[in-house]
Amino acid sequence: MDFHLHDDHLDPRISRANTTFRLLLTRTSAELEALGKRIGSAAIEKARPFYESLAVAQDAHRSCLRAAAQFQRANGIHSQAKALVKQTELRNPKVLDNAWQEVLNHATMKVMEAEEMKKSSEAEHRLRAEDFVKTERVVHELEKRLNREILKSRPYFDLKDQLNADLQSVKTEIENLQSSIGGAKKTYSEALKRLEAISEEIHERRNACVRTPGVGAEHHSSSSFSSFASSGGRGDE
Repeated sequence: MDFHLHDDHLDPRISRANTTFRLLLTRTSAELEALGKRIGSAAIEKARPFYESLAVAQDAHRSCLRAAAQFQRANGIHSQAKALVKQTELRNPKVLDNAWQEVLNHATMKVMEAEEMKKSSEAEHRLRAEDFVKTERVVHELEKRLNREILKSRPYFDLKDQLNADLQSVKTEIENLQSSIGGAKKTYSEALKRLEAISEEIHERRNACVRTPGVGAEHHSSSSFSSFASSGGRGDE
């Protein structure tokens, strides 16, 4: 019996998504090729460094925003930790019992951890901001030097970005489906193992039940023979 399951058998959506991806990729290539011929490969190739640098700058900007958000969270945690220490100190400033001291030590440790987090996130934000400024400067320089080619080839690169986004969306859907199928396969495999264990246990019990009467019968026969021998083989008189 074949217990191997293919992804397409478990979820036909994966097969449909793969077909969609292939068709979209074919259409994407054809549309870009046709548009590239209308615009001209010379303008596209001259403008390509600008659009590639623009993509790098956009990624750097997103990284900078994430680092800024992380710094804000770290700063908030640090402020809360400091406030907790202050409240703990004001609660019982004279009596230093063990419980109060433990609370104060814990709050102080939180302040130190938050301080390190704040410093780390601040350094990360500064690094990302510097990176963004550098990439943005490159974009502005290329824009001034290649303005005509950039404008002419913009429809090509806009279409390329849109089609890439569509392809990525389908790819993400396929990966999510495959991930869910992976979980289903694991559950299925575990269920089979449990079923095999139950079957083996039933088989062992059945064999035990078959063996038990045989042992008892052999013991009864031996006892009967001993009784007969002790009586000298005589029957009832």
